[in-house]
Amino acid sequence: MATQYEISGTTAKGITRSVEQGVAESALAPGAALPPVRRLAEELGVSPGTVATAYKELRRRGIVVTLGRGGTVVAEAPSVASRRPPKVPDGLRDLAGGHPDPALLPALVPPSRLSPGVRSHRSSPRLARLESAVREWLGADGVPVEQVTFAHGALDFVGRVLSAELRPGDAVAMEDPGYHHLLDLVAALGLRTVPVAVDGEGMRPEELRGALRAGVRAVVLSPRAQNPFGGAFSPARRDALAEVLREAQEVLVLENDHASDISSAPLRSLATAGLSRWAHVRTVSKFLGTDLRWAAAACDPVTLARHDGRLLLTSGWVSHLLQETVHGLLTDPATGALVARARAEYALRRSALARALGERGVPAHGGSGMNLWVPVRDESAVVNGLRSRGWWVAAGARFRLASAPGVRITTAGLQPPEAVRLASDFAAVLSESEATYGG
Repeated sequence: MATQYEISGTTAKGITRSVEQGVAESALAPGAALPPVRRLAEELGVSPGTVATAYKELRRRGIVVTLGRGGTVVAEAPSVASRRPPKVPDGLRDLAGGHPDPALLPALVPPSRLSPGVRSHRSSPRLARLESAVREWLGADGVPVEQVTFAHGALDFVGRVLSAELRPGDAVAMEDPGYHHLLDLVAALGLRTVPVAVDGEGMRPEELRGALRAGVRAVVLSPRAQNPFGGAFSPARRDALAEVLREAQEVLVLENDHASDISSAPLRSLATAGLSRWAHVRTVSKFLGTDLRWAAAACDPVTLARHDGRLLLTSGWVSHLLQETVHGLLTDPATGALVARARAEYALRRSALARALGERGVPAHGGSGMNLWVPVRDESAVVNGLRSRGWWVAAGARFRLASAPGVRITTAGLQPPEAVRLASDFAAVLSESEATYGG
């Protein structure tokens, strides 16, 4: 083993619990090798079959992976220890978090119209006025709105649908690079991730076709403001993806339009592609407030029933107090004007940095949303080099499966004059790292 942590247990459950505890406490780090089955069996005084059963359960739950002759190792994103971003050091300009600019968010004033008391809303989980506003909101972009539902955020919706639809070991096609919380969520559900490369127009059709041939049962993708690459579907890309997906009508397609109203790119949704199994989900945290853990989704009837059935058995409904708050903001003209301003500002700030980097010979990707993805050869060298100059950016390892290295820069709060200084520092750091690591 590459660690001094001692696995204990005399049963498969005990061994599983011991390994899980070691991972959760960081005593077993990602990539740490577990002992071969027979050796651990001898050390614990149990049969090899007991250890093999424990390792099988750990693999099913996404805690470890088997690398053939490389043995069994702790997963890079173990489901019991989701990849949290490192704490931002004091004094650094934080461009790593992916958060909106607080100055471009409306004030959150919870409504007072709901009377106190005990009540259940399981029989009517959605406020009729908010449901009507959601149908108008999604329908304006062409999304079919015959069936809509609410969830406690986009990740909550995706997780609930995947857990109702798939079983541990099933494969899911995911964007690469992609949103790290989604990647961790899929692993935590015990599902296998099949990476699909992205470019400035989103998922690449031929790579998606390859994933479908590999037997994926679901696809999770973003139609615009793809995080972290910033891609957005063009009409041609949307049609090409739709053609590929129509060849596999049993596959569930989850479209995560997380930035929607501030993405600065029009929606070209796969929801209109004539697919049998689909869902389009939107959250409002990027433009109404990060504490508004609410999302709206439109989907096919089967997906709606499975999601709402699981919701009924757990939280039952999304808080009506929260729904009232969201409704007030979605239908408020002043808030709408602020969101429009935010959309323009984010596009200006993103393009300012992309332009400044390009002028210094540094290519960057990000046609929509609040982030730029900058390919680099050595993520650590760039992150540490920028840190020494007062900038904190996100290393790309959290977002990548099989794609090349890069760093993600959140431009939401970066003013154009700052972009020029950051681009100069970035170019200097790249020059230094190339000299250090051989060009």
